[in-house]
Amino acid sequence: MKKLVCAALVATSALACKTASVSPSPVPGTSEQAIVVTSSAFPQSSPVPATFTCDGPDQSPDLSWTAVPDGTKSIAIKVDDPDAPHGTFTHWIVWNINPATRSLGAGGNGGLAGGVSGTNDFDKVGYSGPCPPKGQMHHYHFRIYGLDETVSLKQDAKREDFDKALAGHVLAAGELVGTFQH
Repeated sequence: MKKLVCAALVATSALACKTASVSPSPVPGTSEQAIVVTSSAFPQSSPVPATFTCDGPDQSPDLSWTAVPDGTKSIAIKVDDPDAPHGTFTHWIVWNINPATRSLGAGGNGGLAGGVSGTNDFDKVGYSGPCPPKGQMHHYHFRIYGLDETVSLKQDAKREDFDKALAGHVLAAGELVGTFQH
């Protein structure tokens, strides 16, 4: 029995190590400051209107955020669904938004205030809204990051490259969570 438990622990540990990924993280030796993220389309922890999902025109909602700290060189956005059946699903990644920017209007796909949109998990460049399978409620995290540098990525970059590029460069972060269910 002891050997079986040890074998299970070793297998689980190996799997955890294999699936671990790099996440956006603070600049070494600093604490991440908070950014407050809002949208006129929906309040925190409320349903995302159909306009911003695959059931409607599928445009990005407007987003606003508080000032980023001094020394911020660029802003990045990530929208994902951690409730997706096969693991976290990325709906939008954007980097190199001008640090003076405090909001994006609805439908802000592509060329955003100097920003570059990457490839989402629908294999499209830009925003693709909530579109979960029928069943449980999903939570969509609209994250804003203030970075200490501009990011060097190709436009077709995906989430893994984005997260690696942001690791160790986050000065401030905040998120707005919306829900959606089919």
